[in-house]
Amino acid sequence: MAVAARIEPIAEAVHLSIDMQNIFAPGGIWETPWMERVLPLIVEIAARHPARTVFTRFITPVHADDRRGRWRRYFQKWHRATRAELPASELDLVPALRRFAPPAEIIDKPAYSGFHESLLASFLSEKGIGTLVVTGAETDVCVLATVLDAVDLGYRVVLVEDALCSSSDAGHDALMTLYRTRFSEQIELVKTAELPELWPEGA
Repeated sequence: MAVAARIEPIAEAVHLSIDMQNIFAPGGIWETPWMERVLPLIVEIAARHPARTVFTRFITPVHADDRRGRWRRYFQKWHRATRAELPASELDLVPALRRFAPPAEIIDKPAYSGFHESLLASFLSEKGIGTLVVTGAETDVCVLATVLDAVDLGYRVVLVEDALCSSSDAGHDALMTLYRTRFSEQIELVKTAELPELWPEGA
């Protein structure tokens, strides 16, 4: 494949899947319509690399007042997403992915970025990880925040573009263009079908 020939093989990597939770699934408060479309691709990647998969979960506060600054205002608007009102199961991974953990890791976070006030950075450092193969939701919110933090921390970021989802077509397309044109030395885009050649099982 042309893309596989251009992109270096993937090694010392984890599959970092962002916020594939019930709250973002069909029927959730923050429903992301594309999730059903990308879920089988994320399942495929996790099934090939279960011990090298990390799932993040966006964990909301119990009450809006538990957060500072504009987060408080945000959760006053979205009070139905606070844990005082939200069924706990809404913050779980969707069932199709839950079965991979363990051996996959689940790392919780209180904000958009997977690195913010979480164990992600220390986990990756302890495992000697240099590359993140990123999937999940949403392209233009939590994925964006996580990817930019990963770039700042020096990670090689490989985005699986057909395994990312958003509730905004315009936002998703704009980010794909941004990644290709402004971050080409730090971020690479691939398709799910290209991954087995670039990142074989057991690598």
